[in-house]
Amino acid sequence: MVKILIAEDDRALNSLVSMRLRDIGYEVKSCYNGKEALSEIEKNRFQMIISDIMMPHIDGFALAESVRAMDKDIPILFMSAKDDKISKMLGYKLGIDDYIEKPFDIDVLIMKINAILRRAKIETEKQISIGNFKMNTEERTAYVNGKEISLTVREFDILFKLLSYPKKTFTRSSLMEEFWDYDSSATSRTVDVYMSKLREKTAECDGFEIQTVHGLGYKAVLK
Repeated sequence: MVKILIAEDDRALNSLVSMRLRDIGYEVKSCYNGKEALSEIEKNRFQMIISDIMMPHIDGFALAESVRAMDKDIPILFMSAKDDKISKMLGYKLGIDDYIEKPFDIDVLIMKINAILRRAKIETEKQISIGNFKMNTEERTAYVNGKEISLTVREFDILFKLLSYPKKTFTRSSLMEEFWDYDSSATSRTVDVYMSKLREKTAECDGFEIQTVHGLGYKAVLK
């Protein structure tokens, strides 16, 4: 069972989040200050940490820094009333995975948690399995119905990115920046050509499809 630690000194909020997470099948440990949370993290293995920033004894920033010194991969989500850019930048600089501002919709928080844990699982296992499609980043292989499909290095990386964040739209410019780097010959049309090739090669996949978001870019949508 996935174990999540919640470090939040607002007991009512801590209780609410803990209850919702338990309702959907997660094991939860509630802590009410950063010192208590750090002690638990040192003694036990958690799959995710959810932390406030402003807490007694040890604040969320110091907690995140200490956690990252012990474990560079465990997902960390900040939920905080601090909505300023500096706090968010510092959090991400320390290595957190996401940030949600208080007050928040509990259902949005749950969606963020599920998405972060899914991405962490993909990163840990180094593979994606959706319907009749499988891909493995260590072997750099992709299969449909057990039959390997031929993908170039760039096609593989683009497809893995899309499938790691289903429903998220990636603009043509962001894809060009990440996958073509400083290749001056690449244009938005180049991205379109690659997407067309990926659609052809994954046409028999029954678990997802690559959709065009008109005027923006592309996204992978699970069926």
